[in-house]
Amino acid sequence: MPFPPPVRTPRGPRRRTLLASAAGAALLAGCSAGEEDSGKKASGDSPSASVEGRARARAAADSAGLVKRYDAVLAVHPTLVARLAPLRAEVVRHVTAFGGAGGVATASPSAPAPESPAAAPSASAGASAGASVSGATPGAVPPAPSVVVPANAKDALADLAGAERTLADRRVTALAEVPGELARLLASVAAAGAAHAYLLTEEAR
Repeated sequence: MPFPPPVRTPRGPRRRTLLASAAGAALLAGCSAGEEDSGKKASGDSPSASVEGRARARAAADSAGLVKRYDAVLAVHPTLVARLAPLRAEVVRHVTAFGGAGGVATASPSAPAPESPAAAPSASAGASAGASVSGATPGAVPPAPSVVVPANAKDALADLAGAERTLADRRVTALAEVPGELARLLASVAAAGAAHAYLLTEEAR
């Protein structure tokens, strides 16, 4: 009696499946697992370990650059701190999960004090480089010269959403080029980035 042919499973999960399976609680689990395993694999000197090390460094740098984008927006638009601080904090955790830390302020910007008529930022003040808001957003770095923050808060949120979406898409594309554990971590962080992009887009409406 002939045996039925074995069921073949697809070699690589599709993007939608990856994002769906990595959402929710799996995001923190994936980040934690990647952080724990990074120390175990750091001692390896094989070609695959070298490829993984470079991929982790690139991912950490990408997340660190995203943190700086958040800081630049908060420097110009301190009134957005309540909405952006949780997202920024998660991106900082992504930097750590990929093994990076240097140059990223881990302290989230604190919420500004209740506004008074004299302290309320004007549209013209928001259009400036935000030099006067450093006290309103402790922990944030001044805007990087390469980051141009729109004077309109909704436009700034839309720009952040675009940056999150672009990085999430790039990470999904990179999944086939990295080992399994790092691929799982990238999928988790990409799902988080897609969720951030959605939330920021909703805020910008």
